[in-house]
Amino acid sequence: MSTSPPPSLFAFLRPPSLLCFGRTAGYGERIVSMPIDLVLTIKETRFFVESKEVLIRIRIGMEQAHYAGELVDGAHMLKLFGDVATELLIRLDGDEGLFRAYDAVEFLAPVRAGDYIEAVGRITHVGNTSRKMAFVARKVIELARDPDQPGRAVVLEPPVDVCRASGTCVVPLECQRKKEQA
Repeated sequence: MSTSPPPSLFAFLRPPSLLCFGRTAGYGERIVSMPIDLVLTIKETRFFVESKEVLIRIRIGMEQAHYAGELVDGAHMLKLFGDVATELLIRLDGDEGLFRAYDAVEFLAPVRAGDYIEAVGRITHVGNTSRKMAFVARKVIELARDPDQPGRAVVLEPPVDVCRASGTCVVPLECQRKKEQA
């Protein structure tokens, strides 16, 4: 089995290299970040960008439960998307940039404490200073909520989409690093 990531992480969010959680996560780290190497074409000049798509995986802790039934507020998914957007901008422009606005946000399924969430973002359009992005958050593991076995968890096959969004970030020209031409 190959451990190299597939060409589009957005289409297939769980490549084999992410399934071995201990190795990928650095033996117990909470957040996993995995860039995918892609070529990005901007105004007919080709730039090699380390990543056009980024994934983070995080376990939702009890401290993030906000509502009855250990439910987590939807704003937590938007925070994850903000972190993904920041990494995308750093990889593309060498600067964190600013999140200007969300165009659309859909909350599709509940998220509870103990769930493992993968948040993926990709750049869909690069303008002069604006970068349009699309995001999806998927639940890949959830607690079984069995009172006799409180630590029992279930790997979800297929993962469940919990949130989708799209938005625009901005990086001022003076903050963008010079691109290396291919």
